[in-house]
Amino acid sequence: MRQPSVPLGVLVLGWLVSCGLAAEVPSSPQAQQIVASVAPRLEQALQARGLRYGAPIFVRLFKASRELEVWVQKRTTFHLFRIYPICAVSGDLGPKQEEGDLQAPEGFYVVPPERMNPESHYYLAFDLGYPNTYDQAYGRTGSALMIHGNCISAGCYAMTDADMADIYALADAALRQGQPFFEVHAFPFRMSSRTLRRFRHAIWYPFWVNLKEGYDYFARLRRPPQVVVREQRYLVTTPPRGRLP
Repeated sequence: MRQPSVPLGVLVLGWLVSCGLAAEVPSSPQAQQIVASVAPRLEQALQARGLRYGAPIFVRLFKASRELEVWVQKRTTFHLFRIYPICAVSGDLGPKQEEGDLQAPEGFYVVPPERMNPESHYYLAFDLGYPNTYDQAYGRTGSALMIHGNCISAGCYAMTDADMADIYALADAALRQGQPFFEVHAFPFRMSSRTLRRFRHAIWYPFWVNLKEGYDYFARLRRPPQVVVREQRYLVTTPPRGRLP
């Protein structure tokens, strides 16, 4: 049977609307205090780059180089605001497949408001939403795969508390200003054709070629693509006109 195209973001938004949660961003006294402490500095740094605190964001992760990028929207494109070092990440290159394998996910994920975790045991956190529609198509298992603080990883992407405060505040502000969800693209490495060729004999090479389609789309247009899942693969398409990132 032909598997229908499933836009990852549309699935999230449909769930939010059905549950009446679209406008709610969770918080806690600790999170409010942390956000308030870093917001003035972030506002100043963003203004220096012609960007706005509370504008939509986009996040990219790179396992091999242990880097997390935060991009901020200005008009119709996204601009790199800052690259944060990933403090700890467990496992090897390649996607997470099952609960307990200590692998950090790779793929295209979305974070709506209810996946923000202001009361995390690891300082502050947000859930990537693993397993997503693609992961589920392969029967992959696991839960609570996060980007969080405390610099300890058991399958998550862990940051220092100071860096996580920045990242969380930027995400919190964007969601509160109306971004319905922000996207997180998790890659094994920077997906140049030259680098990818080095892994042409790897078991995950076809999967990484598929991920490269999303990487290349953003490299060309500086906007995240719409990603749907069809026949157990990611299909990268142009978002409908007027769609919020």
